[in-house]
Amino acid sequence: MKEAVRIGSNPAAGPDLEELVGRVALGTRTPSRVSTTPWRARCWGCRAVLRDQAQSEEVTQEVLVEVWRTAPRYRRDRGTAVNWILTLAHRRAVDRVRSADAAAARDHKAALLDRLPEYDEVAERVEASLEREQVRRCLRTLTELQRQSVTLAYYRGLTYREVAEALALPLGTVKTRLRDGLIRLRDCLGVTA
Repeated sequence: MKEAVRIGSNPAAGPDLEELVGRVALGTRTPSRVSTTPWRARCWGCRAVLRDQAQSEEVTQEVLVEVWRTAPRYRRDRGTAVNWILTLAHRRAVDRVRSADAAAARDHKAALLDRLPEYDEVAERVEASLEREQVRRCLRTLTELQRQSVTLAYYRGLTYREVAEALALPLGTVKTRLRDGLIRLRDCLGVTA
């Protein structure tokens, strides 16, 4: 089994990282020495999570401050100082990504709300459906010739002359039937002139 390589374990390089974290925890050492240790470069490994150098630098700086603030919580029996610091960095990077994703989702939702129509689309559809049903009901009250004339003229878009030709009736008769049918529809629908 390989022995864990300790960062800064070279006696000429000074105390190892675990000792430095212990000194920071006791308040006998400032974090400046911790900030120059090789873990800082490994912390930049959070770039794989963040995919942005500036964000990685910010997270690394935040982790350094967090190490300084929370050094008394570090416990050697749970792992090395490097692993503790890298865990802090990874968690901070993941939190940053989640925060950015949540902000993007909020912005997207806000943009969708800005694009909503100024009217209630559902109410419009229901009202149009009710109006169509009322027109159908009123069309059933017309005579067969009135209904055929109105349907050809207003639903198929035929001219009065084309309606007369389609029904094989004189033009005057078609005009009278259309006028009478429209009057009955107006009265049935409750439209005031």
